[in-house]
Amino acid sequence: MIVETLKTPYYAVIFSTILTDDITGYLETAERMEELAKEQKGYLGIESARGKIGITVSYWQTLEDILLWKNNIEHTEVRNLGREKWYKKYQLRISKVEREYGFKK
Repeated sequence: MIVETLKTPYYAVIFSTILTDDITGYLETAERMEELAKEQKGYLGIESARGKIGITVSYWQTLEDILLWKNNIEHTEVRNLGREKWYKKYQLRISKVEREYGFKK
């Protein structure tokens, strides 16, 4: 799903991943993290696509909200598990979105 209800400015956290061969429990954990993120202060939405490279973009009101999410205990535990088990590589980028536009038939 594409998030359509955002008002600029806001922040995007772009999380790009390459997974290991053992992804046992990964999809269930990713779903749990999405549900947990929805409960966090400043959360605005999420978009995700998984293939050879996975990309998840979450949207937030402020940089402080992103930091609170990063420091959430359960999120921290899962991040550590991901480094141990699921990720060959990941890159995280945070950007401020000042303008947006789209198209829909």
